[in-house]
Parts: sequence; C-alpha cells; structure tokens
Amino acid sequence: MPQPLSSIAAARHAQDGADSAGVNSMRQLVQLRWIAVAGQLLTISLVHWGLDIPLPLLPMFGVLAVLAAFNLAMTLRWRGRGRVTNAALTLGLVVDVAALTVQLYLSGGITNPFAFLYLLQVGVAAVLLRAWASWAIAGLTTACIIGLALFPGPVHLPAHPGRGMPDYYVLGLLLCFALIATLLVAFVIRIGRIVRARDARLATLRQRAAEEEHVVRMGLLASGAAHELGTPLATMAVILGDWRHLPQFQADPELLQDVSEMQAQVLRCKSIVSGILASAGETRAEAPRGTTLRAFLGGLLEEWQRSRVVRGFEYRDGIEGEHAIVSDAGLQQMLWNVLDNALEASRSRVSLQASTAGGMLLLRVADDGPGFDPEILDRLGRPYNSSKDAPGRGLGLFLALNVARTLGGTIEARNPPTGGATVTISLPLAALSLEQDDDEQ
Repeated sequence: MPQPLSSIAAARHAQDGADSAGVNSMRQLVQLRWIAVAGQLLTISLVHWGLDIPLPLLPMFGVLAVLAAFNLAMTLRWRGRGRVTNAALTLGLVVDVAALTVQLYLSGGITNPFAFLYLLQVGVAAVLLRAWASWAIAGLTTACIIGLALFPGPVHLPAHPGRGMPDYYVLGLLLCFALIATLLVAFVIRIGRIVRARDARLATLRQRAAEEEHVVRMGLLASGAAHELGTPLATMAVILGDWRHLPQFQADPELLQDVSEMQAQVLRCKSIVSGILASAGETRAEAPRGTTLRAFLGGLLEEWQRSRVVRGFEYRDGIEGEHAIVSDAGLQQMLWNVLDNALEASRSRVSLQASTAGGMLLLRVADDGPGFDPEILDRLGRPYNSSKDAPGRGLGLFLALNVARTLGGTIEARNPPTGGATVTISLPLAALSLEQDDDEQ
C-alpha cells in the first residue's frame, strides 16, 4: 500500500543519521595500515641488505602479505557503507598489534627499537575507540611487550646505546621516534578536521530541528484554528442557504448573486479547513493515495487555478514517461505556496515548467514581478523572511523548503537577468515513488 511521506522522511533521516564518523575512522586506519606495510617493507629491506643483518625474510614478507590482504579486504568491505561499528575498528587494531608483534619477534624482539610503535597503536585507539576498547588495546600491547621480553626471537640485535649516534639501535630509536611523531601529528590533525566537520553538521542538524519544531507548532496552531473555525463556518453556510430562499433576496437578482458568492466563499473556507484537518490526520486514517506524477500535477494545478484569481498562467509539461508517486497534501501545499508567492508578486504572468532528469523532478516557477530583494535571497528558507511588512508573512517558502528538505530535495531562488523571479524545486523521484508492502509484492 502507499506509504505516507512522513514514513519516507523518517527512513531518509535514519539513513542520513548513519555513523559517518565510523566510516572516516576506518578510512584513517586503512591509510595508516598501508603506510605501515610500506614502511615495514622498506625497513626489512634496508636492515637485511643495507646493514647486513640477516632476517627471516620469508615469514616476515608473509606477515606483510597477510596484513596487505587484510587491509584490502577492509577497503572493499567498508566501501560505500554508511556505518562502521566500534567492534570493527577494534578488530582492525588488534590485527595491527598482532602483525607488529610477529614482525618484532622475528627481528630482535624487545631489542628492536621499533617496539615503541606500540605507542602509535595505543594513541590511535585512544582517539578512535570507545573507552573500554582503548583500555583493551593498551592492555594487549603491554602484554605483547612483556611477551617479547620473555621469549626472545630467532634474531639477536646488538644494542649499545652508550655509543651514541654510531650505534644502530640509537639510529633506529631516533627513526622510530620521528616516525611516531610524524604519524601522530598528521593523524590528529586529520581527525581534528573530521571532528570540526562533524560539529558543523551537528549545528546544521540542530538548526533544522529548531525549524522543524517551528513547523510543528504552526501545524498545531493551524489544526486548532481549523477546529475552532469549523462550527461558525457551518453556521454561516446554513444561514446563507436560508437567505437564498427568502422573498426579498429572490426579488433582487443582484443581492441574490452577492449571497451566492458569499456562500461559495464560505464553502471554500470550509474546504480549506477540511484540508487542514485532513493533512493533520484528524478526519481520515487512510494513507495517501497512489497516482502518477503527471496526473498529480495536473489535478493540483487545476484546483489551484479554480480556487484563485489566476492571470496569465502557463504550464509546460516536460515530464518523460509515467512515474507512480504518492499523492500527499504536504507535497501539494508546498507547490501551492510557491505558486501563490509568484502570483502575488507577478504583474501579468506566472509559469510552471515541470521536467525530469537524472532521477530528479524539477519544478521551475517563474513570474514577471520585481524579483527577490538581495537580503531575502540571503535568508532564503527562514521563517518570516518577507519583504511584505505584515505580521506572519514570509512562511510560504519556509514551509516549502522544509517539505523539500524532508524529501531529500532542494529549493533555489534567483533573479534572472531578464527580470522577475524564478524558484526551482528539485525533488528525487525515489522519495516520491509509490512503494509496495512486502506482503503485496
């Protein structure tokens, strides 16, 4: 059965709320692991052939091959994924610690100056993982250091720190320090950039939540006002219906025409009130009905022209093919708000051009009015952003922007060089598409 736009919006918000920080963290681990593979390959080659210190090359290169294969698997596994768990990050660091431990065991054990690379693993864990996982990595690296001290490997590296710079151990220690310092600074700077981007995104989400709360308050106010207006409008409709049959009105055609017009306007007000209550779910429980995009726009524009005094309106249909969509009052009201603004600002002409391209629905509303003030364009989509000096104005584009944003779309406004104003609504067709329940497929 058709799904209401609120359900589609909830699913979209859930998708947007995926753990992007975890994806970034996994990306950092993958990059560090490639650096580790390249660095170990270079170091093994330099020590074995450059310093003439024999190393068990076959098992050490085997560890590098396993580590590279694991890193490639992680790259493919998490490419395009929206969420990376803390357990996945912890597993990656455990594999890194295990690989480093085996390499150190095969190349001098505790006497290998690169044993201090464990500190890099601990630092990365403290930044990326939760507290318990960070402590677990710290305990694991400590246990590995103790194990290397208790169980010497097949290679013995002479260490004479007292000789200073000529000693290979001291040189290795300095190189290890420089490597750890460089990687930590680069890593922390990059993580800081990610954190700042996350904070900016959270600020945007908080602003959006405040705007949506404002929309909810307006919806409650509109629903309450509709309830209050229902009774007096019904009373006025009955009274005007009785007046039409009175002799004094029947005898005066002009007066009878005025009463008929008043009755028509009251009925229109009742229809508007019923629409507000229906949109709020007060008078019906069924889901929005399914229709096609072309039929939806056609019916929407026909009703808009019938209920307003519209002059010089032109509709250009550039939609390719038929698209099954959900007919929803929120989507209809969004387009009505934009059309009403254009109609009010226009001098003699309003146009709507509908087209589809790249999985998007494009609705371009244009008028020949004075255009938007620059400050209006700068604050587009904020409530009460209007050049009309009247209380409560400037909500049309604000409500339209929130509906479009809920559907994953955008609204752009500009003043074209030829004059007037143009508002372009871009909506993904997937957000409007008619979906079927699993039991009906």
